[in-house]
Parts: sequence; C-alpha cells; structure tokens
Amino acid sequence: MRAIGGRQRESGVWFGILGRGAWLLVLVLGFAGTVQAAEVSAADAKAVRAVIEGQLAALAADDAKRAFGYAAPALREHFGTAENFIEMVRTSYPVVYRPASVAFLKPQWLAGELVQGVHMSDDQGVLWLALYRLQRQKDKSWRISACQLVQAEGRVT
Repeated sequence: MRAIGGRQRESGVWFGILGRGAWLLVLVLGFAGTVQAAEVSAADAKAVRAVIEGQLAALAADDAKRAFGYAAPALREHFGTAENFIEMVRTSYPVVYRPASVAFLKPQWLAGELVQGVHMSDDQGVLWLALYRLQRQKDKSWRISACQLVQAEGRVT
C-alpha cells in the first residue's frame, strides 16, 4: 500500500496480498498493543534483518538476480524473472529501491506471520513505513513474502 496525495492505494502483489487495508489494520493494532504478539527470538530477528538488508543492498547495486533471490517462492513464480521484479520495485517503490535512510523496528509475530517494520526516508526527506512479511522456508532460511509501504507523517531534515 502506498500513500499518494493523502490517499492510499494497493500496488503490486509483492506489497500486499490481503484485502485493502485489512492486513495493515492488524499490524497497526498489533504495534499499538491491542493484539497480543509473540516475541521473536534474537536469532530469528537477526536472520530476518539480514534478509531485508541483503535485498536492499542488492537493489542498491542493481543486482536483480540477488534481490530476486530474497523473495519467497510464490513471489518469484508471480514475477517470473529477476528483471521483472526489480523493474516493479524501481518504478513503483522508489523508497525501497533507493532509501536515503533505513531504521529497523522490533520484529513481531502477528497472526502467525513474522513482520518486520522498517522506517525509511526517500531522497526528498519523506518518511515511510515498510512492513515486511517473511516466511521460513523448509531449509530454515527466511524469504520476503510481502511488503506494504505506507507514507508516514513528517519529514526528515
């Protein structure tokens, strides 16, 4: 989900598979303490952060193949090629493609999924909240299954 001119819209399968606003509402309630969220182990927190950082580094280097490798199998199947994937990120989510700043929040288990919030700012100083969902694979590694992007209030100066 991306905010444009004060409105929010869905954009791209990678960034939201649940219905409009439903998943975001669960997350907001969870981060506000209304929904009980299980604690994420230190090992899992470190691993999911490394996955997101790895994908961001691959995007920064325009390494489509490596960035695509951090996506869950269903997303790789949906986009078909690494070039399709990176082009979607480049054109639809420029703050994820080239964040000016990145700050990780505490990950949470919510509704059976591991969610990692990441504050980002773009090159204009606009603040964003990227909410990444991650899935553990059969080999015990983590892959990004979705990300919703919401424009935050305020600016970075």
